[in-house]
Amino acid sequence: MSDLATVSAIVVSYHTGPRLHECLYALKSDPDVSEIIVVDNGNPPDAEAWLDAFVARTDKARLIRSGDNPGFGTAVNQGAASALGAFLLVINPDAVIRRGSIGPLLAAQEGEANPVLVGGKIFDVRGREERGCRRNTLTIWRALGLGKWTLETDPAPAGPIQVGAVSGAFFLMNRTAFRRIGGFDEAYFLHVEDVDLCRRVIAAGGHVIYQPLAGALHYGSTSDAPSAVVQAHKARSLARYFRKFASGPADRIVAALATPFLGLALKLRG
Repeated sequence: MSDLATVSAIVVSYHTGPRLHECLYALKSDPDVSEIIVVDNGNPPDAEAWLDAFVARTDKARLIRSGDNPGFGTAVNQGAASALGAFLLVINPDAVIRRGSIGPLLAAQEGEANPVLVGGKIFDVRGREERGCRRNTLTIWRALGLGKWTLETDPAPAGPIQVGAVSGAFFLMNRTAFRRIGGFDEAYFLHVEDVDLCRRVIAAGGHVIYQPLAGALHYGSTSDAPSAVVQAHKARSLARYFRKFASGPADRIVAALATPFLGLALKLRG
């Protein structure tokens, strides 16, 4: 990694559980991570005590307590507002970065005009690529299952490729470009804010890149938030996304008619 390419990792935690420990220890031990910003959106007292102790003994770690949970995107924006690194690495609290991943993420954005957003391979405990870390641009038809959105069943690329979207669970972006584009849209509470950000990057003349040479192990489903609540947030976020990016009256009508079916489509897709 270039000596000038400082990287601030942003981790948002809400009732995450013990996987957060693995996430933060991996970031702490990674020499390419210059700064760790933990945004505590709400955790039990014992978890808060552990975070306090971790930050106290980790020179490059800082803690932001947001009070009542303002949502994932808002919390990332809070972390980004005080970040010192030239680049932001956003990573889920139940994900563990693979050592040596920062270099490939940085290399994938070299020579690209900002804004550029680079996501890495997210894999499960068996090493299998998870759904959603490389995707086409989201349309209403793809959300309803009438077109291909996620690309994990496509042949794995040997190197970085341009895609329509990557996952917000593990990506890197230039800090100045992130702020200039407005960061995450804070009107989303949970889910789809990453797809929205990717779409705005492309609309601004930039690129979204999937870099398979960078990776993170994702445990998933570690939060104790009820799944029905999470699904409801996802459906509302999708409805907002399609209203926001409707290109005209016809698109808005289709989005309004399809919105009641988004929750059902999500359940059927599992």
